[in-house]
Amino acid sequence: MVKVEFLGPIGKAPMEMEAATLADVSAKLKEDESLIAWLDKCAVALNDTMVNDLGTELKEGDRISILPPVCGG
Repeated sequence: MVKVEFLGPIGKAPMEMEAATLADVSAKLKEDESLIAWLDKCAVALNDTMVNDLGTELKEGDRISILPPVCGG
């Protein structure tokens, strides 16, 4: 199992799922209509390291963070 957490204004509780790659996580998250608008805008971190390759392999206990864009000043 991997844990997926949603940061900032996404407002979704963390979830756990079986996934072999980030592509598997992406496919499962796209099944949730409340997340679809966020997914194309968000960055992804795997165990606190930014990643952008959906082919990235996952292992038991990995933590995926979905990071929405932010504005600063």
